[in-house]
Amino acid sequence: MTAPMSLPLPAKQARQASRAEIGDRIFVVGGKVLLLVLLGVAVLLPLLAIFWRGFSAEAGQGGGWLAARELVSSANFHWLLGNSLKVSLSVAAIVVPLAYLFAYALQRTLIPAKGLWRGLSLLPLMAPSMLPGIALVYLFGNQGLLRGLFADNIYGFWGIVLGEVIYTFPHALMILLSALSLADARLFDAASSMGASPAKAFRSITWPATRQAVFAAFCLVFTLTITDFGVPVVVGGDYQVLALEAYKAVVGQQQFGRGALIGMVLLLPALLSFGVDAWLRRRHGDAMSGRAQVFTPAPSQLRDGCYLVIVLLICATLLLVFGMAVYSSLVKFWPYNLSLSLNHYQFNDTAGGGWLAYRNSVTLALYTALIGSVLIFTGAYLMEKTSGQRGLNLALRMLSFVPMAVPGLVLGLGYVFFFNLNGNPLHVFYGSMALLVVCTIAHYLTTAQMTATTALRQLDAEFEAAALSLKAPLYRHFLRVTVPICLPALLDIVRYLFVSAMTTVSAAIFLYSPDTILAAVAVLNMDDAGNVGGAAAMSTLILFTSAGVSLLLAWASRGLLRRSQAWRQTTPGH
Repeated sequence: MTAPMSLPLPAKQARQASRAEIGDRIFVVGGKVLLLVLLGVAVLLPLLAIFWRGFSAEAGQGGGWLAARELVSSANFHWLLGNSLKVSLSVAAIVVPLAYLFAYALQRTLIPAKGLWRGLSLLPLMAPSMLPGIALVYLFGNQGLLRGLFADNIYGFWGIVLGEVIYTFPHALMILLSALSLADARLFDAASSMGASPAKAFRSITWPATRQAVFAAFCLVFTLTITDFGVPVVVGGDYQVLALEAYKAVVGQQQFGRGALIGMVLLLPALLSFGVDAWLRRRHGDAMSGRAQVFTPAPSQLRDGCYLVIVLLICATLLLVFGMAVYSSLVKFWPYNLSLSLNHYQFNDTAGGGWLAYRNSVTLALYTALIGSVLIFTGAYLMEKTSGQRGLNLALRMLSFVPMAVPGLVLGLGYVFFFNLNGNPLHVFYGSMALLVVCTIAHYLTTAQMTATTALRQLDAEFEAAALSLKAPLYRHFLRVTVPICLPALLDIVRYLFVSAMTTVSAAIFLYSPDTILAAVAVLNMDDAGNVGGAAAMSTLILFTSAGVSLLLAWASRGLLRRSQAWRQTTPGH
């Protein structure tokens, strides 16, 4: 009787394995194809519309190849390009080392109050990009509080550099925090047993595991700087850059074709970054295996004291800048009447959108954070941790890198050109909140994608191999193993997308309708109308909302992280 009862078991196992293989196939191939379609609609087609507009010789368009050749060969373009490269390289050279030191202090030392310092480091993410420039004007401008500290005024090269350093710092920090968050304690124990100094251990273990993230952070800061117009428009003065020229051509002169041509030039850094990143990926090994033990730094008063000083100086600078911005929103009339008042917060009595704009921004931020984090992290997993479909993976990586170098203003123009075409069935979404959500996710895709990819690359392929050997569906392994391990990075993505959607202005400036106007756009409108106090007040409200939601998310996720990250606490003594 035992033989007949044991015969159906292999057949049942075979059916289960077959269903798991089919499910994995649908999850991997179907997920990649769906992601490719979404990226095609959200990134590729609007950019193709930009190319069509820039190279079209029709009346009112870009002027064709002749106009493009004249633009690139002009002395003014060479001057603008030189200024942009000088600013971007300077900002990247300053930001990346500072962000690496800050991230190392949070992940590899025992300094106190790490949560507080990390929260303060995210302040630049929580306000419109113009706010650091406005604060610098109040601090170091012609009538600034600290005007005497500089022989010259803040307007020009150094004003742009300082503003961009503040604006891009948390973007680089997110990538470097993910790279430094995972380390195998066995490697450091082995180095210590062989008598290696901490400096030698850093050169042999930490730096090789994080140098690709350093390059990614450098490229991100470079491209964010070269494509930003918010800081230069406030403190640039006579020092012009390419992104500001594109902004002036579109907003000030209504030369959409010229703006499209300059936007295409600003795509080149993304192509360079993609090529070098692909080369480094082939040389990069896994930094964490399935048998890894979590590294916990040993106490060192000298090391912790030095890093605490660095962290305190950076956080004090950020508090000075953003504290000045908040203070200016409460001053009645700078600098003649410095008494405090809440009059600037009476948005219903001012032009620009009022409280409707604020509610729309909160709605946009919620949809962007929830939908975008799921799509981006799942897409990063499919690209990094599944085999096959090399051509599909290459196309997905390329499209994921492209938004990094696309100015928000140019991306918004691409959406106008594509979604506003006659006969396009997607035209029904033009002016809707849905289109704003899609545009916002596409605009901030690359930073979130690089954060997810950096965290996923720390995991050995042994995790997926174990799931396959157990005949477990890959999607189940993704939900039960990969997501809990990478949950800190995933929560960083959620927080980043929320605050980015709250502060976005450039990509949405052409896409909103009277019913979907956003708070950051209202800041720009109020500033244009001469209501600088109201603009500062709305910016401050955006800052406090983003900070409050970030703190709420950190508090709500504490218990979830404690359960899902319990494995990090199982190896004391390292």
